[in-house]
Amino acid sequence: MALRAPSFEQAAKDYADAVGGPISRMSVWRITTGAGRVLCRRKKVEAEWASAPAQRGETPQTRRVPQERPIQEQGNISTDGTMILIRDEGWKEVKASAFSEVKVLPARRGAKPAEGIARRPSRREYDLRVKLSQHSYVAGLWEADELAKYQYAEGLRRGLEWVETLSSVNDGAPWIGRITFTNFPQAIQIVDWSHASGRLHTVGKAVLGEGSDRATQWVQARLDELWDGHVEEIVTTLQGLGVHQEKWPDEVRQAPGYFETNTQRMRYDQFRAAGYPIGSGTVESAANNVVKHRMHRPGRGWKRQYAHAMLALLSEYHSGRFDQTWFQLCQPAT
Repeated sequence: MALRAPSFEQAAKDYADAVGGPISRMSVWRITTGAGRVLCRRKKVEAEWASAPAQRGETPQTRRVPQERPIQEQGNISTDGTMILIRDEGWKEVKASAFSEVKVLPARRGAKPAEGIARRPSRREYDLRVKLSQHSYVAGLWEADELAKYQYAEGLRRGLEWVETLSSVNDGAPWIGRITFTNFPQAIQIVDWSHASGRLHTVGKAVLGEGSDRATQWVQARLDELWDGHVEEIVTTLQGLGVHQEKWPDEVRQAPGYFETNTQRMRYDQFRAAGYPIGSGTVESAANNVVKHRMHRPGRGWKRQYAHAMLALLSEYHSGRFDQTWFQLCQPAT
């Protein structure tokens, strides 16, 4: 209840209503954070062991992390960050990764539009339908390289080293690409469509005038090119638009480099045809449902050690394995 309710006080009230007996807010807090801190220690040991060098006597078949709900055939991993308030430190970033099974279904319509019909980048009736499910998560107040260890351990748990096809859809941040490639070099890295298209909208509004017909037409043309994977044409157009001038904000001035650097990660025509996801909604949803829903609170914020404890428990809860984890945590007491 302490993970679902918005506060420990509300969790205590919910408990009393459910079982007919009282429990104090502080008792709920002690039980929850105590279990979370034990879980944090176990997860840290697991993550360190998962990434440790090979040991004498180990074979390629040795499993350092037991598999749970292994992903079949096709999977995706997405990573992002969100901010929470830490007492005496200010706003700090929670880094999180979401792991999902991918199912590819037939297109809603079997034939592409006839020649001469305008393309609409937001419409996917003629694309394969891509469904992501069976999610699991890791989240913590970690630096990128520390997250990498937890990401790798969870990937082993979900069997990512054995899936036939693995993708990784992210916002294009270099640190995400780096740790994901280190852990899962076989993953097809894709820039989230909304981030890429959003950059074009930003350039159009700034340079051509927000709300103007010229900006609208320019953005629509660039989105058509992006949807069809013609990233080089976008780079050339941006360079000719003079966005490098100091008067424009950083996001506008850096746009040509952003698209040039991520060209191979923006082949949306190929990704759509192959049945890869092109949106990072799973980890953006995790930022809201796994982290913010419970961790955003009024006042001075969380102490760091208790924030870590809650994030560990919330990750297990939203991964659908909380009951098993709680039983394991309670075994020593039993």
